[in-house]
Amino acid sequence: MDVKIYPTTEAMGKAAAEMAVEELSRCVAEKGKASFMAATGASQFAFLEALTKTDKVDWSKTTMFHLDEYIGIPADHPAAFRRYLRERLIDKVHPGAVNLIDGSADDPAAECERLSRLVEEHGIDVAFVGIGENGHLGFNDPPADFNTDAVFHVAKLNDTCRQQQVGEGWFETVDDVPEKAITISIPGVLKAKRILCIVPEERKAEAVKGAVTGPVSPDCPSSAMQHHPNTTLLLDKDSASLLDEDLVKEWEVKPGGCCC
Repeated sequence: MDVKIYPTTEAMGKAAAEMAVEELSRCVAEKGKASFMAATGASQFAFLEALTKTDKVDWSKTTMFHLDEYIGIPADHPAAFRRYLRERLIDKVHPGAVNLIDGSADDPAAECERLSRLVEEHGIDVAFVGIGENGHLGFNDPPADFNTDAVFHVAKLNDTCRQQQVGEGWFETVDDVPEKAITISIPGVLKAKRILCIVPEERKAEAVKGAVTGPVSPDCPSSAMQHHPNTTLLLDKDSASLLDEDLVKEWEVKPGGCCC
């Protein structure tokens, strides 16, 4: 992975947005369209805030997907990722086509098949992702399935993952957090031609360390990105705090330095 460390979360988010704009604009210029996949959660706030302020992307020529969605909560629930993305991205930039995961679908397996067909049809030019406190990528909690043929599948959320959702303020108690979600699989994420992984905050530092310097293992699902040929991991100083000092010196981006 290409790792870049920024002094603040805001600087990290701005740099990620600049990279996203560059990639989407290049795809539109070269082939007349671009497809992207967006993550949610608190880790994406600074990035999406910066991304939605740009006027350098012809969003009408983009197709959007998103990583995951809880099963069993309506689209207007405060924690629904469909609502999150409408409020923070879709209603601001208006992508040409939006393919949201229907967590309320009567048949989640059929919904996974529908989404898988769409991704296979359009491909993913760039995926915007994060890393969970337990190292998950999407809602693929450890130990993750690295070998599934499915692009989307139904995943069971473990206790650490569900507690993170409470800690971020999306739910009042762990019992309120759904036990299952529809998520893109690990092999599905790796199908993206470019991955921008955006990870701020000290609470993610242990997972970041495992993803970057640990072995590639289902026990740290995000470590799978080590095998992707075009991944950029963007960190702030807090999420990078457990990395070796020499690595931090090598990867840190100085204020005012080039981010691309």
